[in-house]
Amino acid sequence: MESPKPNLNKTPEKSISISEKEKSNGIIAYVTVIGLIIAFMQNKEEKSEYVNFHIRQMIGIFICSLVFVIPFLGWLLGLGVIALWIIGILGALSGERKPVPILGEKFQEWFKSIEA
Repeated sequence: MESPKPNLNKTPEKSISISEKEKSNGIIAYVTVIGLIIAFMQNKEEKSEYVNFHIRQMIGIFICSLVFVIPFLGWLLGLGVIALWIIGILGALSGERKPVPILGEKFQEWFKSIEA
């Protein structure tokens, strides 16, 4: 008797079906503060939890980016913020709701009241 094989093709829990417009707005959220505002305004029409997720991630990353004003230490920490931004935008490009490392879950918790 053969034992059942595990299903290795499971989709991640955070993977959802999204439209191209939602994916575009998720990506736009990461393109400067202006992009964040545009994504927020566009998401007011057709509310999307996917877009809200990426808006909250970018708000957190933006707030973290304020460490750049601290000489030396802020510049080093700023490199970490750039890495978080890259990870966030890559998640949006791939259509995932994957929180950025270290603070991503906290961003969702802290900014849960922010919904477009």
